[in-house]
Amino acid sequence: MQPGAPHFASDTRDKPEVEAGHTRRSALIFLLITVMIDSIGIGVIVPVLPTLVSELGHTNLAGAAVYGGWLTAVFAVAQFFAMPLLGNLSDRFGRRPVLLVSLLSFGIDYLVTGLAPTIGWLFATRVLAGVFGATQSTASAYIADVSDAKNRARYFGYVGAAFGVGFIFGPMLGGILGAYGARVPFFVAAALALGNVVYGYFVLPESLKFTSRRRFSLKRANPFGAFIQMRRYTFLLGLLAALLFVNLAIMTLPATWPFFTMLRFKWSETQVGYSLAAFGFLSIVVQGGLLSLFSRRIGDKWTAYIGLAFGVVGFVGFAFADQAWLLLAFIIPTSLGFLAGPSLVSIMSNEVPADSQGELQGAIASLFSLASVLAPIVMTQLFSYFSGPSAPFHFPGAPYLAAAVLSVLGLVGVVRVLETAARKPNAAAGDA
Repeated sequence: MQPGAPHFASDTRDKPEVEAGHTRRSALIFLLITVMIDSIGIGVIVPVLPTLVSELGHTNLAGAAVYGGWLTAVFAVAQFFAMPLLGNLSDRFGRRPVLLVSLLSFGIDYLVTGLAPTIGWLFATRVLAGVFGATQSTASAYIADVSDAKNRARYFGYVGAAFGVGFIFGPMLGGILGAYGARVPFFVAAALALGNVVYGYFVLPESLKFTSRRRFSLKRANPFGAFIQMRRYTFLLGLLAALLFVNLAIMTLPATWPFFTMLRFKWSETQVGYSLAAFGFLSIVVQGGLLSLFSRRIGDKWTAYIGLAFGVVGFVGFAFADQAWLLLAFIIPTSLGFLAGPSLVSIMSNEVPADSQGELQGAIASLFSLASVLAPIVMTQLFSYFSGPSAPFHFPGAPYLAAAVLSVLGLVGVVRVLETAARKPNAAAGDA
């Protein structure tokens, strides 16, 4: 038993409730629906945001764009701090209560957003959405509890696929429902979240043993404390640093894709939407299907290597593509790059005990949120500079070349850390 963990005399309370196959499947379905709803929550606001912000801020579209950027930033910052908080709470109180309470609060927040009377209310609700929508760390910890090294990468891939489904249907749902009013999508999203709470209440068992829980510490329940704690585990800090580079590269896509394709290839909003849907569809194929095949055949380590290498190829292709068909062709290797993330998460999860899985997943999710804050700021500025009149040469693909460099740094870092660990006695390095 870990130091500080509560002791219970009853043997039955020391057993996780996830045992039967059908129970595990029901729990997994709930988790995937939860991640999908969180993803929908990010995308559903995109089509209606200009209209809603213009209405509440009493401004034109140019002014609304400024508000929109800040709304995106506050959402990402809230998630950056909330991910490790919820992960640590789940290490103390269990995964089930944290997931259900968060999802209930998320649904209520959608309702309040739909009723927001001022722009200030909208900012407040986006902060709360970032906090209560930060359930991916707890969901990933749950998956780590109920999986083993053989199927963990596959399960994490399912989470990525669920996020991809939400990435497709979130903007689509927002666009379709937005025709009936800018507030309607939020009421529908609230119904989905609250309905999932009811479903989860009946099908989601607890996955974390009572003796595997530990005391809650606010010092550890923040991104910086969580990263400091990760120093205790072999090579995790090196992999986390590499994962930050990878996430920065990935977040370059949603930050710059509409601007890049409209400028370079004169695409319409509809064409941009279809291309983003293609990314979402391929992420489902890669993480929901191919990842399991690769992981079984060659192991997590080599799956991560291959995914990172494909990411480099895809971003270089985007940077220099001079025809639309060539750009579309490079969506395939870029999407194969999605093999890397779940594989790296699986490798890291195998190194951490049960009472710190929530903390680890919170730290990983915070990296993604940090990349969601930094990439739009840096990469849009890079795009603007090399597309403007003051640039030494016209190169709107500059953000994707930068993303390729970040991917190379991530690949080099991962190879160096894992191969060094593999040479040490008794050190795990994913799968050889």
